[in-house]
Amino acid sequence: MSDARPVLLIVEDDLGLQRQLRWAYEGYEVVVAGDRAAAIEALRLHDPQVVTLDLGLPPDPNGTREGLATLAEIVALKPDTKVIVASGHGARESAVAAIAGGAWDFYQKPIDIDQLGLIVARAFHVQALEAENRRLAARVERSEGLGGLITAAPEMLKVTRTIERLARADITVMLLGASGTGKEVLARGLHDASARRDRPFVAINCAAIPETLLESELFGHEKGAFTGAVKTTPGKIEQADGGTLFLDEIGDVPLPLQVKLLRFLQERVVERIGGRKAIAVDTRIVCATHQDIDAMVADGRFREDLYYRLAEIVVRIPSLAARTGDAALLARHFLSKFARASGGAVTGFSADALAAIDAWGWPGNVRELENRVKRAVIMAEGKLATAVDLDLAEPAADAMPLNLRAVREAADRAAIRRALAQADGNISGTARLLGVSRPTLYDLLKGYDLHA
Repeated sequence: MSDARPVLLIVEDDLGLQRQLRWAYEGYEVVVAGDRAAAIEALRLHDPQVVTLDLGLPPDPNGTREGLATLAEIVALKPDTKVIVASGHGARESAVAAIAGGAWDFYQKPIDIDQLGLIVARAFHVQALEAENRRLAARVERSEGLGGLITAAPEMLKVTRTIERLARADITVMLLGASGTGKEVLARGLHDASARRDRPFVAINCAAIPETLLESELFGHEKGAFTGAVKTTPGKIEQADGGTLFLDEIGDVPLPLQVKLLRFLQERVVERIGGRKAIAVDTRIVCATHQDIDAMVADGRFREDLYYRLAEIVVRIPSLAARTGDAALLARHFLSKFARASGGAVTGFSADALAAIDAWGWPGNVRELENRVKRAVIMAEGKLATAVDLDLAEPAADAMPLNLRAVREAADRAAIRRALAQADGNISGTARLLGVSRPTLYDLLKGYDLHA
């Protein structure tokens, strides 16, 4: 069975230091070479992700010429390799020459094994992120599927396959997921994959319309039905006749209007405000909410009979944090889109930006990611957007608060935000993840001015 550990190539002519370095890296498959020819042979044979390279190689052990030539060959043969150069000869000049020649980092001798180990570990992490990013980028074209949704995550691909199957069945679908997870994109994809694709797709956000106007928006009104009703206006349900109506944030529909919506679903007729005639309508309903709809039904805030009419099939949409690899994939897509639109020179992300994207919990999901990438394209000064441009850079150590209370508060806020993201904003799920009671979590949310 082959060794599945990442491969580290150590290029060092000192036999004693070779042995010391070999035993220092237990987590890697370590390959050692003592000169340029052996290093290039090992590079071809073992395909290492990271190389530590002593510039003082024979036949020039007291200079840097042979080491820099070895670096040039490594970079030419395998440019994605992270090469960490070490030298004790004219450190400043050697560092400038090595970095200019394509080295990833520079380390001045004498070697501190622990410190070099940290640099090596970081190099492996960045190399893995970049490799994953390239792999995902290669799949972008193939991953644009349902409704133009961009994903390569197994968790989301399972959702899209479910929706493609549901599209063929003319049933009511409820999409459950946190804000910014792409519920409207999926609803439109369901419509486009259905037999209704040539008829209208109409979307309405029930939370964005005042209760006093929502009934008119949904059901329409006759001329003169109320002050300002200067003409007869069909509602959204009628406008979507033959097609699909997407009711976003269905949990915000007030109880009195829920009764009228239930009647439509049962009888498939609408009656405009001020009208006396029942109008037959063939509209498919797809609805969505980020709220805990089961809790709303249990509390009497949402009618149980309406819930069962709307939720013939329930599809749960994972948060961005739960979609393996999608943050980096989407970030590249958004960067390309915004860079084209602005005519900017940004072409990609720096290593620290990719690491930050991978580590962030994305409580605002895809919408937050899109906004941060838009900011990065505007703020970036070079060709690569950085973690600072994304506003995801960690504060410097000397900028961290020294007061323990402030440190604890910052840690509490970060933990609560991450748990909320993982639980899709569900309070009970968040409390379980944090190991606290619901009342305690409510107190923490209020105290830190956080929102589910």
